[in-house]
Amino acid sequence: MGPLHGLKVIEFAGIGPGPFAAMLFADMGAEVVRIERKSAVRRPLSLLNLGPLDVTSRGRRAVGLDIKRPEGRDAALRLIDRADALIEGFRPGVMERLGLGPDPCLARNAKLVYGRMTGWGQDGPLAHTAGHDITYIALSGALHAIGTPEQPLPPLNLVGDFGGGAMMLAWGMMAALWEAQRSGQGQVVDAAMVDGAAYLMAMLYGVKAAGLWSQQRGANLLDGGAFFYGTYACSDGKFVAVGPIEPQFYAEFLARLGSEDPDLASHYDPSAWPQQRAKLAAILLTKPRDEWCALFEGTDACVAPVLDMDEAPDHPHNRARATFITVDDVLQPAPAPRLSRTPAAIQGPPPAPGADTEAVLLAWGFGETEVAALRAAGAIE
Repeated sequence: MGPLHGLKVIEFAGIGPGPFAAMLFADMGAEVVRIERKSAVRRPLSLLNLGPLDVTSRGRRAVGLDIKRPEGRDAALRLIDRADALIEGFRPGVMERLGLGPDPCLARNAKLVYGRMTGWGQDGPLAHTAGHDITYIALSGALHAIGTPEQPLPPLNLVGDFGGGAMMLAWGMMAALWEAQRSGQGQVVDAAMVDGAAYLMAMLYGVKAAGLWSQQRGANLLDGGAFFYGTYACSDGKFVAVGPIEPQFYAEFLARLGSEDPDLASHYDPSAWPQQRAKLAAILLTKPRDEWCALFEGTDACVAPVLDMDEAPDHPHNRARATFITVDDVLQPAPAPRLSRTPAAIQGPPPAPGADTEAVLLAWGFGETEVAALRAAGAIE
């Protein structure tokens, strides 16, 4: 039983950061119930609907409700009455139009923490416009700093959706849940990906204020500008990641590299970085990746192989820590971080939409007659 055992969370089905945040709660032991639209039961598989392969939907039960019908909306409200927290990821105003906004929910359940996940936030000039991870991080300053000198490049959807979105939503909700234990009052958590992505940039905004960060991509310590902090091709076409920033680590790196080139002896002169990069690239191109890694691994040289998604689960370190786990034949990352006494655990595979409707309703206080009436009204599936 994880540290959040006993916590009840209602998740309104969505995509991206909302499900990821709900997964975080489920992995830590919370009981998460996802409310799906009835039509989701028949929705075909796609990038936005991975069905049983949707790793971020693991560990919860699914209820199929038609929340546009009064009976379905009222059933949702009754489930919310018994919940500690709620997660929704619609555009501002959608839940209000459905009669499931914060006001009616908090009026019925004063301790409810109402988590709202959007790209732009609940207010502001862009609040009601569409967007995706790339547009949210563009506005935060993060995207401009990532990429080649010629062009910004999207860093997957890790910065907006999952780091600035889901993680910040879960953090804000946990803070609100902690406060509700003392005050007896819930509140709304307005998590916007643009806010969260900007928050993740806190250190770099400080570095820039100190005059230590250039607006030019590929000219700074951590953005690929420094020759000793980047990736290099090896003779087999694979790559190594090199990052010995501190002098003692760089000295270890040179010793393991076997280079006595005086041009590589010092590594803190930015004017020399282009020439030093070319020399280091030529050296690392002389051997295959795994041969280099055999020389560097286990040392303080700060070098690691750039593993693809097939290779990463088989690396000895990841295997030793069980960083990846297989659930119903689907390989996926294990829960993190590690807790010593009440560890997290995957509670089960992703549920089929609506698969647990009757079981959840009965467990959450509905009678069999009421469930039958909901079915007869077309409000559940």
